Amino acid sequence: MDVLVVEGGKPLKGTVTISGAKNAALPLICASLLTSQPVVLDNTPRLSDVETLLTLFEVLGASWAWSGPQQLTLSAQNVPNRCAPYELVSKMRASVLVLGPLLARYGDAKVSLPGGCAIGARPIDVLLEGLQALGADINLEGGYVHARVDGRLQGADIVLSKPAVTGTENLMMAAALAQGRTRLIGAAREPEVTALADCLNAMGAKISGAGTDTITIDGVEELGGASVAVMPDRIEAGTFMMAAAMMGEGVMLHNAIPAHNQALMALLKKSGVDFAETADSVFIAPRKPYKPVDVTTLPYPGFPTDLQAQMMVYLCMAQGSSFIRETIYENRFMHVPELNRMGAKLVIDDHTVRIPGHTSFKGATVMATDLRASASLVMAALAAEGVTTIRRVYHLDRGYERLELKLQALGASIRREKDSTDLKTPHTSSKVAHAS
Repeated sequence: MDVLVVEGGKPLKGTVTISGAKNAALPLICASLLTSQPVVLDNTPRLSDVETLLTLFEVLGASWAWSGPQQLTLSAQNVPNRCAPYELVSKMRASVLVLGPLLARYGDAKVSLPGGCAIGARPIDVLLEGLQALGADINLEGGYVHARVDGRLQGADIVLSKPAVTGTENLMMAAALAQGRTRLIGAAREPEVTALADCLNAMGAKISGAGTDTITIDGVEELGGASVAVMPDRIEAGTFMMAAAMMGEGVMLHNAIPAHNQALMALLKKSGVDFAETADSVFIAPRKPYKPVDVTTLPYPGFPTDLQAQMMVYLCMAQGSSFIRETIYENRFMHVPELNRMGAKLVIDDHTVRIPGHTSFKGATVMATDLRASASLVMAALAAEGVTTIRRVYHLDRGYERLELKLQALGASIRREKDSTDLKTPHTSSKVAHAS
């Protein structure tokens, strides 16, 4: 297993290009199951989560190939196996995104229940209730969801009990091949949902309203191929914005869309950070002392839970006390003890963390507990006095492409090494995570 070794205190300066978004790429890959024609995705990030989903494609009988450094060509001309096994879904719960496309195209799909994860339980009730409203017969058998329908799914008005992103995306893909009109009321509004709708429309779907809380889908009999680009990763962009605000001497982010990070940027501006923006780039002015702000995570367009851990590190170095309230997941504070090992004095009070500010981070050996927690530890290490060793960075490789190389280019002292003390911990894979 790899570790990251970081010598802190080095200023960041220069230019970095943000990669394609994991959370956009995964549903686009699954959308290719809706057609027998090839789907080509440009700007696809080389991540272990992408590799896991491509492994599932092979299990299903579909095919894929890297036709360029970041270009992925997918072909689901025939999908003889319609079962997503526990071994893969438990590894990455986004694998459940194959359920809607397989059911819509073939009338039959079997997917392992994803269960909980390190940051808390994330049930798929919204998805299952929606598929039933479209006419699917849903059975839970031996830890699997088995969905069936005779003929085509039937359009319906579906009121989502909460704006679940995966549920919205799955239902949108299923409804694209349903007979008649479907309306998703109370839908997720994330940019990744809009990106999926744009891809489906390029394949011949008829979808409107993506990006609002009501999405309308007029079903079509079949979809064709398409060539689209994966949108930039707004979470990676937000991570670099906060790191640059903490440690930067002027950092330019290319392939970053400010409109996708308005909640974060509003808080950073309130705390005293200066920006210069274009439609697809952000320049973070050289660092200066900044003020604390209070944060509550909310569904988009609110402050994203996927930036909560990184914002916690940023606020540790603010000139005063603040708090972060987590409203999305019940167990997303596992990075707090690790940050406290580095000198933070964070206090958890139910779903709120109180942050005293004025922190001077000290190097330590710490352990990543999930994807975004790992990014927060890297940020703290960049600011720390001394050397920090971050273990279990396979979490980081799920969602950040070549992060240490990008930080090196900005002047950080960070390197990847093998951890000889914990060689038995399984890694998702190094083949994709470290691909150039």
